Amino acid sequence: MDLSGDLDDATVTAIRGALLDHLVLFFRDQHLDDERHLRFAERFGPISVPTFTTGASERPEIIVLDQLAPKGEGADSWHADNTYMAEPPMASILRAVTLPAVGGDTCFASMYAAYDALSPALRGFVDGLHAVHDIAVMVERTKHLGSAGLRESAARWPPVTHPVVRVHPETGRKLLNVNANWTVRIAELADGESASLLGFLLAHLRSPDFQCRFHWSEGAVAFWDNRVVQHYAVPDYHERRVMHRITVAGDRPYGPADAAGGR
Repeated sequence: MDLSGDLDDATVTAIRGALLDHLVLFFRDQHLDDERHLRFAERFGPISVPTFTTGASERPEIIVLDQLAPKGEGADSWHADNTYMAEPPMASILRAVTLPAVGGDTCFASMYAAYDALSPALRGFVDGLHAVHDIAVMVERTKHLGSAGLRESAARWPPVTHPVVRVHPETGRKLLNVNANWTVRIAELADGESASLLGFLLAHLRSPDFQCRFHWSEGAVAFWDNRVVQHYAVPDYHERRVMHRITVAGDRPYGPADAAGGR
């Protein structure tokens, strides 16, 4: 499939169906520039303009990840994109521009599988709980990078609360909805209880049983459902790696129907 052309409605519908079935799609040997990348993303919904950009980003809709020493820069922990927002992105579309000779893979994990692998007793306990997501945790973790844009964003994005177990708005399936970059505590629990449960869940979702791993090639594109997929950028390279990412806006703010008890 050539993503650079004008895709007809039937093709877009097929891609969206495949995304719902498989959660992350990979397209190799694509020839996208920023304009074609953006045009492809717009076929799946409005663009979620990032609240902060990197110094390499030239367009507000596109985050440019230009890295030489990625360890500790935020993407090397399991996360979904931007869950500190009341309405996190529906999907992310990432394309490879410049790659190191060795390393730089990205791992993806299914939060359907992570939820399903919990014992029935624990599923029953976490259903109906809520977690606080806060951009401040990433500001603190990456303060050594001197990212003024991220610090300024923190003032504009107060903490939000999302269900620990979300119901996917299109498939109706339950999924685990906490991540290491943005989730800070379980709202209904005491501090010690929250730390223990959240620590367990964050360790649990890292299991290789729930993962696939993608080795990038020139021009490759990854398209994942940010509502149910978490990702981890392996920080094992020491040459320049440049990736361009566009996020598609969420369906709507979380509401009762998204919580585990809402359907």
